[in-house]
Amino acid sequence: MIREQVKSAQVTAMKAGDKERLAAVRLILAKLKDRDIELRTATSVPDDDVVVVDVLQKMVKQRRESIDMFKNGGRDELAAKEQAELDVIESFLPTQLTEDETKAAIEGIKAEVGAESVKDMGKVMAVLKERHGSVIDMSKASGLVKAALS
Repeated sequence: MIREQVKSAQVTAMKAGDKERLAAVRLILAKLKDRDIELRTATSVPDDDVVVVDVLQKMVKQRRESIDMFKNGGRDELAAKEQAELDVIESFLPTQLTEDETKAAIEGIKAEVGAESVKDMGKVMAVLKERHGSVIDMSKASGLVKAALS
């Protein structure tokens, strides 16, 4: 479903002559093709939307890190280019949970698995990723889980 949205966005960007959006969409499609090639030899292939969301989340993380590095290096024009790509990539991701919704999900899972200390963080993170991996930024969730278990 998300893959079809990306492909139709490519056609739309071509017709509109939007070169920046087209370049970003082509980057997404290239990463998806790379991931498809990797999965050819896999024993179990996850659902297509799971694969696409995973690729998009990795791309978002890379862009955010690049933006920070460019801003620290005084390269605002490159940071702006990365930000434009980030906006396009995020437009295809499912709506992310807010911080309060994430905390509520963490509390529910914490109670469910009986987590009481930081030693149980792995259990909570595994269940959180399984249930909400596509709608939660797992790097931010990690900090929230650690805080909830401290």
